[in-house]
Parts: sequence; C-alpha cells; structure tokens
Amino acid sequence: MSGPDKDTADEAEQDEPAQKLNAHAVLEQMGGISGLIYSSLPILVFVPVSSLAGLMPAIFAALGVATLILIWRLIRKESLQPAFSAFFAVGISALIAYLVGASKGYFLLGIWSSLLYAAVFAVSVVIRRPVVGYVWGWVNQHDRGWRKVRKAVFAFDVATVVWVVVFGARFVVQNHLYDADQTGLLGVARIAMGWPLTGVAALVTYLAIRTAQRALHEQDAAESAHTTDAADIADASQPAETTEARTD
Repeated sequence: MSGPDKDTADEAEQDEPAQKLNAHAVLEQMGGISGLIYSSLPILVFVPVSSLAGLMPAIFAALGVATLILIWRLIRKESLQPAFSAFFAVGISALIAYLVGASKGYFLLGIWSSLLYAAVFAVSVVIRRPVVGYVWGWVNQHDRGWRKVRKAVFAFDVATVVWVVVFGARFVVQNHLYDADQTGLLGVARIAMGWPLTGVAALVTYLAIRTAQRALHEQDAAESAHTTDAADIADASQPAETTEARTD
C-alpha cells in the first residue's frame, strides 16, 4: 500500500480513539446508557407499587426515585442533563397517569414519543437528511460536507433506519399492551425493549460513524492528491513556457 491509500489507512488508525469518542458522544445525545438507566429505575418502582398500593403511591414513589437520582448525580458532580431529562419525563408521565386516572397512563408519553421519533427519523431518511448524520455533525462541530459523500450518507441512512425500527417496534408493542390494559407487561416491555434494542441500534450507529469517517478521510485524501497532481503539472509546464518565451 502506498500513496494516498496508505495515508488514508494511517489516518484511520490514528483517529480510532476519536471515532470511539465521537460515537459515544452521539449516543449520549440520543439518550445513551445513562439515559436508559435513569428512565428504567422509576418504572421498576412504579409498576409494583401501583399493583400493591394504587396509583397515587406509585406516582410519589416514581417521583421519589427520580429525585434521588438527581441528588446522587449532584453529589457525584456528574452531568445533570440525563437526570434532569429523566426527572422531567417522570413528572410528565406521572401527571398523565393522574389525569387519565389509571396506572397505564404513565406509559403514554413513552408510547407516543416513540411514534413521533419513528416518524421524524423515517422522514429524514426519505428526504436524504438522516438524523444520525446531523447529530454527528452537530456534536463534532462539522459542517455539512458529509452530505456530498455518498458512502457517508448511506452509512448514516442505515443507522437512522435502525432507529426507526427500534422506535416503531416500541410503539407497536407497547400501544397494543396499553389497549389491552396490561400495565405490568407494559413495564416489562418498556425495560426489555429499552436495553436490548438500544444496544443493537447503538452498535449499528457506532459502525455507521466509523464508516462515514473513513469515507470522509478517503474523500479528503483523494481531493488532496488531485490538488497535488494539478500543482505538479503546473510547475512542470512553467519551465517549458519560460524556455519558449526566451527563444522567441
């Protein structure tokens, strides 16, 4: 391997840690592992308390867990954004459950949010503006040059489609359980379809980011090689032109 191909391979190896960091940052912006943990714990408390003591004790229990998570993050001086997001979601979910007057109402926010996300992500793929690509560009402060690289766009398309499937599956299954008044199974489905499906989507997203970054490196190397060749041709032609001018 030599020339631009070797340079591209070297750059890809050097950027391996950066690729992992970038992928992690993108996943964190889309919820991340911490988001899954903080959204799961209140559910683990809400469902059994609701079955044993009723709706209002379950609501207070879920809010209490969300508050403890927020305090724990504050004590550890960790980022509060995931905890604030989880607390806000628990608060809205608890309010909906109270207004509906049934424990299953706690899951309505997640159910319809899944449908909304599935629709937004699907539309972004149809119009060739994959959400994953834009999140990656925003997190890493890149311009939209990746949209000119077909391989990068395709990689982000694939990752975005996987998220569409994840959100769509969550909506279909959980909405069915909601209509069937299966509150306990709703809690199980919420957690079971959170960790495993998010893990699959996260892996695909990571691979897509790696593929896209390699494609961008290859594009940059090709453009650099083209510019160098053009400069060499221009330099080579100058002596000949100078000689002709002197002869005249």
